[in-house]
Formats: sequence, C-alpha cells, structure tokens
Amino acid sequence: MEQHSPLHNTCEIGPLRKVLLHRPGRELENLMPDYLERLLFDDIPYLKLAQEEHDQFADTLRQCGVEVLYLTDLTAEAVTDEAVRRQFIRDYLCEAGIEHRRTHDLLEEYFASLPVKELVEQMEAGVRKSDLQRFERTRLADLTALGEEEYPFLVDPMPNLYFTRDPFAVVGGGVTIHRMHTKTRNRETLFGKYIFEHHPRYKQVPKWYDRAETASLEGGDILVLSPEVLAVGISERTEEDSIDKFAQTVLENSPTFKKVLAINIPKTRALMHLDTVFTMVDVGVFTVHPAILRDLDVYVLELGKGGALHIREEQGRLSDILQRHLQLDKVELIPCGGGNPIDAAREQWSDASNTLAIAPGEVVVYSRNYVTNRLLEEHGITVHCIPSSELSRGRGGPRCMSMPFVRD
Repeated sequence: MEQHSPLHNTCEIGPLRKVLLHRPGRELENLMPDYLERLLFDDIPYLKLAQEEHDQFADTLRQCGVEVLYLTDLTAEAVTDEAVRRQFIRDYLCEAGIEHRRTHDLLEEYFASLPVKELVEQMEAGVRKSDLQRFERTRLADLTALGEEEYPFLVDPMPNLYFTRDPFAVVGGGVTIHRMHTKTRNRETLFGKYIFEHHPRYKQVPKWYDRAETASLEGGDILVLSPEVLAVGISERTEEDSIDKFAQTVLENSPTFKKVLAINIPKTRALMHLDTVFTMVDVGVFTVHPAILRDLDVYVLELGKGGALHIREEQGRLSDILQRHLQLDKVELIPCGGGNPIDAAREQWSDASNTLAIAPGEVVVYSRNYVTNRLLEEHGITVHCIPSSELSRGRGGPRCMSMPFVRD
C-alpha cells in the first residue's frame, strides 16, 4: 500500500515540501510557426527569458521552504543502468513513430552515443535532421533515411514538458501515470514510466493508473480536495472510462480516499482542464472561472457492496456541491477577473484561476493577472507573483508547471 511511500499528497493546500518541475529547454527552440498546432502551442516563447522566469518560479518555491526536483535529473537517474537505458531508447523511438528502419538505427546509434543527461535532454528537444549530420554516411540508405521532405525533424520536440502537472499525478502515497489525450504529449509519460519503475527512490510507489490504458486521463483534471475526496474533470482531455478505472483502483487501494467527484466542464481549449477553471487556495476558498458558476453535472463515485463502483448523479452549484462533500461550514468562490466578462476572458487566457497553493491561504500566481490577484489579496490570501510574459505563451499557469511530490 502507501505506508512507506516517498510520495504524499492528500490535500491541494497542504504545506508543500517537495515538487517536481521541468526547466524549459531546447524543445522550445524547435517550435516553428508552421507546426504550432501540431505541438499544441499558440505562440513561440523566447527560451532565454522563459528560463529566467522559470528560475524565478523555482527560487520563489525554495524561499518558501520547498525542495525543487527536476524531471530531467530524475529521468537521468532512473536510466543509469546500461540495459535500462537501451530499453528506454527503444521505447522512445517506438513511440516516436519512426517507420524507416535505417532512420531508426541511426537514431538509436545517435542516442546511445550520448551521456545519460544529454540523452534525456536530446529526447526532450526532439531531433532535427541536421543533428545527425556528424555521422559518416557509408550507405545509400543513410541518405534516404534522412529524407528530402520539407519537415525538418526526425523526432518531434516536446515543448509542453514544462507543464509537469499533466503526464502523471501524485495522489495520496501513489501515482497515476497517464495516457494523454494527444499523441503529441503521450511520449512525455514515458519519463514518468521510467522514474516510477527504475528510480531507486521512487520505483516502489503504488500506481493508480497506467499509461498502457486506452482512455485518456491528464493531471490537470485531478484535484486532491481532502484526504477523503478527489475531484476529476470530465474535460476536453480526460474521458469517462479513465475516471471509472482510476476511481475503482484508488478507492480500493488507498487507505484514505472515500469518493471521487467527476465534474463535467465545458470542452474547449480555453478551459481544457479542471484546474484551469477551479483551484483551491485555502480551507473552503477556491478560485473559479465564471463559466462554471452555473448548475453543474457532477457524478459521485464510491465503492458499494462487494467493492463494485457505485455512481450517482448530482446537479447544483459548485459551492453547494463542495460544501456538502467536503463538510464545510461555508465555501467562498473567487471569480477570475472579478467576474467581469472582459477581464475574466483576458485573464483566463493566461490562467488566472490556475494557482499553486504552497500552504493554506498562500499561493503562487502569474503577475500579469492583476485583477484576480488583487481579489485574492482582498480575501486574505498571501500572493507570490512571478513573471510570465514567456511562460504563459504555453497556456498553463503555476499549478500546471508543478507536480507536488510531498505535502504535509
């Protein structure tokens, strides 16, 4: 079970002690205007400034007593064994969809020649055709392998990696490793697979969901509301079948969680995950986007007799649903942009509702969302503002950019 797990997350607002981040890397420099939609971006961040902003994010967390881990480092530490590293390369190339045999062989040779951390960084960045120019071409197949097509990559970059919330999620003392909604992002979960199967510190933790499942589940849709109650968004990127599977597993095996609230939200890019419209900032206090300040369809999943999943439907306002299931005296909902339709739409685009709680009543936010930030302060919330002119171009906020490993 969870007794000796190095992971612990049983409430969104528990004091944050350890968190996983990904510092943006060369993958952002492989974004091109013609292929932004393919890679799920709307714009091209300037890497140098994005890294400076991300470093300020990490430093803000450290100054608040949070230990910061990095995805690249954990992955490199998980594949130090030669046999594991070889299998990691093969799995990566398989999921990259390399069809030409000689291209596959050239890439495998290229990756195997790299030191382990550089290997991980190159996987994250993707592979330009020009990256393989240093290999001597001794066969006609070597030329045809690189091809003459206009597309400049042999392997696509993974620019969404700095949103570490989505590929896997820490729930209680276990982890969900996800099947992502898009092929573009599904390769990201391979890093989680190797961390939680081979890293000496994290390979024994319980798994509540596996990337081999067929239905999509993404971390931005999972909120740990209390040690007893989880919320999962039925969203653009998380399907009902995955919620059934996740709920069955976690409710059967976790010693604390008793119910899962599946919340049906609008299926649009601006509201792609539950945590883009709804996050917890204090006991009974939540940020929300006005789009969900109406009657919602919520499905309550609990274990019935014999361990079978029992589901009942509820309809009502979010505040009433939260108050009832979290057994709170009252619930405060702080609307993004103060509820003003123009301010709410503008600040929602840069994830004003996507706050990262580092303690009850203490959050990290983007400085650009000043209308919502002022409201948070007026409600007694301590606000740590970070710059975000480049980070926000990826359409994700501080919660999206962080995966808590340990909360008190």
